[in-house]
Amino acid sequence: MPTEACSPVLYTVVCAAPPARQIDGFVRQAQNLGWSVRVILTPAAADWLDVDALTRVSGNPVLARPRRPDEPRAAPADAVAVVPATFNTVNKWAAGISDNAALGVLNEAIGLRLPVVVAPYAKETLTAHPAFDHSIRLLDEYGVTVLPTNIIRPVERTDVFLWVPVFAALPNLPV
Repeated sequence: MPTEACSPVLYTVVCAAPPARQIDGFVRQAQNLGWSVRVILTPAAADWLDVDALTRVSGNPVLARPRRPDEPRAAPADAVAVVPATFNTVNKWAAGISDNAALGVLNEAIGLRLPVVVAPYAKETLTAHPAFDHSIRLLDEYGVTVLPTNIIRPVERTDVFLWVPVFAALPNLPV
């Protein structure tokens, strides 16, 4: 779906966790709600997903590596959604580490004071680690809207992930 110049821009940062396999559904729902979507992948998610297919679905180039100085900048974001956010990304982001394009976007979003919604998705053995809780609290202090961990789990008896909590937490679109 081609993007429209007047649509608000939603940067969607995708990490390598099971919901990432259905991120095309998230993109389509966001577009149906009026967002122009720009997908940004962590390095691991870039290995998992079909970048060309995501480009076609979003209508925008997918960012999977840092932009080169001679490449054009993307339209600035009006909001950012991190779905799903892994243990690794949550901890690096809270620490201010920008060692890949996705983390760079997330750290800049905090500096720009953009509305950011994060949907952490990690197994219980990782979320029990004290660093995870500390990182979640830091992101909250930085102004990030942190959803409950694994809230985007699949619907009972299906493998379909529901994105409703993420969309409910995003800012209302301008009329």
